[in-house]
Amino acid sequence: MSQDTISVRDIARQLPGVVRRAPAIAKGLYYYSLKNDSKPLTLGTLVEHNAVKYGTRPAILADDRRISYAEFNAWANRIAHYLHAQGLKKGDSIAVLLENRPELLATVVGAAKIGVACAMLNTSQNGKVLAHSINLIEPQMIVVGEELASVFEGVRHQVTLGHPSPCLFMPDTDSLRDSGTTPGGYINLAQMISGYRGNNPTVKTPPTLGDTAVYIYTSGTTGLPKAAPGSHRKFIKAYGGFGLMTLNMGPNDVLYCTLPLYHATALLVCWGSVLSGGSAIALRRRFSASAFWDDVRRYGASTFGYVGELCRYLLNQPPGPNDRHHGLTKMIGNGLRPSIWKPFKERFGIETVAELYASSEGNIGFSNFFNMENTVGFTTAPYALVKYHEGTRDPVRNAKGRMEKVKAGEPGLLLGEITAKWAFEGYTQKDATEKSILRDVFKKGDAWFNTGDVLKEIGWRHLQFVDRMGDTFRWKGENVSTTEVENIIDESGMVEEAIVYGVDIPGTNGKAGMVTLVPQQGGVDDFDVDALFRYLQDNLPPYAIPVFVRVTSAIEKTGTFKYKKADLKTAGYSVDRPGERVYAWLPRETGYTQVDEALVKRIEGGEIPF
Repeated sequence: MSQDTISVRDIARQLPGVVRRAPAIAKGLYYYSLKNDSKPLTLGTLVEHNAVKYGTRPAILADDRRISYAEFNAWANRIAHYLHAQGLKKGDSIAVLLENRPELLATVVGAAKIGVACAMLNTSQNGKVLAHSINLIEPQMIVVGEELASVFEGVRHQVTLGHPSPCLFMPDTDSLRDSGTTPGGYINLAQMISGYRGNNPTVKTPPTLGDTAVYIYTSGTTGLPKAAPGSHRKFIKAYGGFGLMTLNMGPNDVLYCTLPLYHATALLVCWGSVLSGGSAIALRRRFSASAFWDDVRRYGASTFGYVGELCRYLLNQPPGPNDRHHGLTKMIGNGLRPSIWKPFKERFGIETVAELYASSEGNIGFSNFFNMENTVGFTTAPYALVKYHEGTRDPVRNAKGRMEKVKAGEPGLLLGEITAKWAFEGYTQKDATEKSILRDVFKKGDAWFNTGDVLKEIGWRHLQFVDRMGDTFRWKGENVSTTEVENIIDESGMVEEAIVYGVDIPGTNGKAGMVTLVPQQGGVDDFDVDALFRYLQDNLPPYAIPVFVRVTSAIEKTGTFKYKKADLKTAGYSVDRPGERVYAWLPRETGYTQVDEALVKRIEGGEIPF
């Protein structure tokens, strides 16, 4: 099979494996295709089912902790009873600020059991961005982990919470056994739930398939983070589509997850897949390339959740005799580049790469069901690849006002048709939701979700990811909104103008952030780039801090006063533009370093491991 085509012969080679998975596929198809929003099938009932069927099997592994499904369900029940006793009910929400640890999952399930949705706060956020994310949901309460209490304290006076005693504290210990100490102004959630029973809760209006279970934050295309509601249906679709149909998860499987659980890939896809087989999820707070394979062996993991950058970091580790000394055979995630797809599989002995395409807010997803190479797979959802204006996420309309599909094999903007079956849940902000909908696309009255991504078809309805368009770029596994970063920089009082965009660095995935700015006062040589760096650290997550800064006296515009961003992207971090200075945030450095020709050559030569 070539890198860019899939033939009928390629599909035929995979059919024996599909036949072996037939029972799981049939079961998965049932769950994936459920449409009745009022059906009482939810995240909570999935856990309750596993507590009965796999009660003594591990549900969560973390450090030296082993929590069985029966223990996990009882733990979540006590949280549910406590929240219910505090007056929370179906339709309410709470915010969750916890790192990757069992307490996060127990909180999400406990809240879900009484119809309360959890807003999954990005643990990399701080300052104005974090305050915005919390206020966007208007939660009743917030659960704050001890490890992030200082971060929340920095914005506590800026947020509005609806409950009289809204701040719940979760000690950074094994909170099933140690309630820890409680700071002033907080209620110790671990301590409080110990007085409640572990039986399944009963509420007058129980949650159903169509109700919101979580809010996942996304940068969207412009501005500050948006909150995308994720219904219980999204867990069920992951349960059936990824867990059963694609991975065929079972009670002996362990999925190792280092991806942050505030991301849909980790929370919905990875955990949803785990629940489908009565499998265990093994958690690590942060990814470590050097510790990865030791953890895999320690937990007996058969599967892991990935993004492309994670795989590149592992591949860049020195080869060793233990590269295949593990039980890992399956992986699920997104962003695995064709250039490292086959080398990664061959070096580490991976059999199944369940590459997928999806978005937190979207109505369309693709899965590599046939285990093809270099593809996000296929979908049963209606979609189209259409012509677009280069450098934007805007489709081209012809003289009749309609859009045009690209030819087979050509890159096109991916649209997902919005129908009763393929509903678009969108964002909490109605205007943001409407901006993502394209109407009268091929005929009057139709509606399509604009993914903002460019893909191409490589045969048998299989797509390959090409690029992320518009005002976002991807760096370190995160989507970065250029407008969000620009707004934060504008508020520094240090710049007159600032334009943010992504640039390529050889040997890396995604695009590194770069800002071209005009100082508010003084000239190019006088600009205090160290002060800017300190400000950015206080107001942006690390992945959103621009890797490169270009300081100039003026930014060129078109006749209609639009910035010539394409020219800036072309220039990148080169230092051949007179009267300008370029700085780089190099790995393991605590500030910006001025770029010269020698440093450019080192970056271009791949000598610096960004």
